Amino acid sequence: MVSEAELIQGCLEGKKEIQKQFYQRYAPAMLGVCFRYFNSREEAEDALQEGFIKVFANLRSFRNEGSLEGWVRRIIINTSLNMIRNHLKYKFHTDIDDAVNVISEDEDIVGEINREEMLRLLQELPPGYKLVFNLYEIEGYSHKEIADMMGISVSTSKTQLLKARKWLQKRLYLLNREKQHLDFNNG
Repeated sequence: MVSEAELIQGCLEGKKEIQKQFYQRYAPAMLGVCFRYFNSREEAEDALQEGFIKVFANLRSFRNEGSLEGWVRRIIINTSLNMIRNHLKYKFHTDIDDAVNVISEDEDIVGEINREEMLRLLQELPPGYKLVFNLYEIEGYSHKEIADMMGISVSTSKTQLLKARKWLQKRLYLLNREKQHLDFNNG
């Protein structure tokens, strides 16, 4: 297996086989990142391709401060956000003061949900909710960072996160009830 240093050097030298290996090493995980931001495979793949163009174009700027995968991930996320911003079809308009009735976080609503069901639910989140949820809960950005990236207020970021959580909690509750009903009828 080729080391990260060899991958970087080979890519900088324009070696096509090394560039292919670089892409094959990081693309599967980065496609998973893109899927969290886009509903269709085509959009996710577009973001992935656009992101890798930027990765290869900016590889000289990688300073070995942190992991290469983390650096690639950041470029992929930023590319995804830019694509979303450029095609923004929704507006953030609710303030945190309007967010009410959020279910307590300590309630056990996840139950027996499997990974595929959870990914499906995340894909079904409304666009604004999904964006903030992914950036905050999965990528670990702060509300201030999200607000700066998306050109929204911090309170709007917080509101979108609260609404995303509430939306997911309702869907998880319904999914668990559905499963219990099926178990009862099949038992």
